[in-house]
Amino acid sequence: MQSPVHNTSSPSQIDDYQSPFTVRYAGPVMRALWSERHKRLLWRRVWLALAEAQHELGIVRAEQLADLRAHAEEVTEASIARALEIEREIHHDLMAEVRAFAEQCPVGGGIIHLGATSMDIEDNADALRLREALDEVLAGLARLIAAFADKVEQYADTPCMAFTHLQPAEPTTIGYRLAQHLQDLLTDLEHLRRLRADIKGKGFKGAVGTSASYLELTGEAQPTANEQADAPTHPLEKRVLAKLGLEAFPVATQTYPRKQDWLVVNGLASVAQSLYKFAFDLRVLQSPPIGEWAEPFGAKQVGSSAMPFKRNPIQAEKIDSLARYIAALPRVLWDNAAHSLLERTLDDSANRRVVLSEAFLATDEIIRTAERIVSGLRVNERHAASTMQRYGPFAATERLLMALVKAGADRQAMHERIREHSLAAWAAMNAGQSNPLIEYLCADPHITHYIDAAKARALLDADDYVGDAPRRARSMAALARAALGPTSR
Repeated sequence: MQSPVHNTSSPSQIDDYQSPFTVRYAGPVMRALWSERHKRLLWRRVWLALAEAQHELGIVRAEQLADLRAHAEEVTEASIARALEIEREIHHDLMAEVRAFAEQCPVGGGIIHLGATSMDIEDNADALRLREALDEVLAGLARLIAAFADKVEQYADTPCMAFTHLQPAEPTTIGYRLAQHLQDLLTDLEHLRRLRADIKGKGFKGAVGTSASYLELTGEAQPTANEQADAPTHPLEKRVLAKLGLEAFPVATQTYPRKQDWLVVNGLASVAQSLYKFAFDLRVLQSPPIGEWAEPFGAKQVGSSAMPFKRNPIQAEKIDSLARYIAALPRVLWDNAAHSLLERTLDDSANRRVVLSEAFLATDEIIRTAERIVSGLRVNERHAASTMQRYGPFAATERLLMALVKAGADRQAMHERIREHSLAAWAAMNAGQSNPLIEYLCADPHITHYIDAAKARALLDADDYVGDAPRRARSMAALARAALGPTSR
């Protein structure tokens, strides 16, 4: 893979560009997985596995293999600097690492990369790194789901007002509202597990995917049609893949199918979508006119440089900001897959260096941030009760209407009485009064003719008009815990 290196010096960190992901976003494990050192360690792991298989087939001598094995982990600042120095001259990053590695291996250096093309090394290393990065995402997602399940159970019975069209609708419970987000994340977990299990490398198929160089190297005859059907993987490839613990695509060009990258980052974008909605809902509910939820806020945290009183939901806003970025990335990888013409073009190379790493780093950051928010979520039950008191009687009129009809009233006539009283109550509330709807309805003789005022008042108490939301919330939490396994608590 060609990539000219233009830097001729080492400017200080404050004078050179650094990505926000270098210091601000993502955790240390995910950053390490996408580091320059780890990439080169993976390349060397693939070269070593290739040499081990070639030794088993009598192509590489034992002392050559031992030399490679002894130096495979020696990826240091000095060795990377040497590789970059070579790259500035030859304009090929992988071959520069070959030469830097070979300089460390005076006995075995001459057999590094034997029979291989660049993407036999890079694409298999990328597959290994995709698996590692997905494992880290899945671990973080599991912790987040466990935190959600805790909150769902904690607030399964706590009533609150549901909103449709951003307007008060009917009562639900806080736990049931949280369960919606938990369900989305559980879907993401299951999807990413499938993606992780299906990750494949290119295998070892050479410059255009025909394995010609490897068959020449091992002296194997071209397989017959029956042999191809029975064993599409040649013996050398099979040995190397076993050492790497990796499956390969049955057919490939110079690269593995770029559709794999697209599918993986689509899976990350799905997580981003789930967390975007959660964070946006939290931002709405943290707004003081509602004030039912709030993200954690530190004792010394500054909300605004101009307005000292502000308690802005900056963590939720960060989730939404990064989630938008993640959502835009699959399109780049769609283009890579669609535009990989014939057996390969290089116009995917530069953007893959950015897109794959940043998709995982951004996803790691929003998962970690969401876990902190959910674990420390502040629920103001007094505000939730106040919202219920203000809007709940409107929702409970549905229950009153059904009771009136059961008692013998005309459904259409009662609907009209309730509608008129509801409009009058809205007008009173808009004038600054508390909700008078219960008083209006309980004083209406057309209603009390069928149901006495005390029963009507009880029916208009919406706190228990939440249906089976508590049971469904707990059931969702149980499903999540079952998906996580016995260590989820």
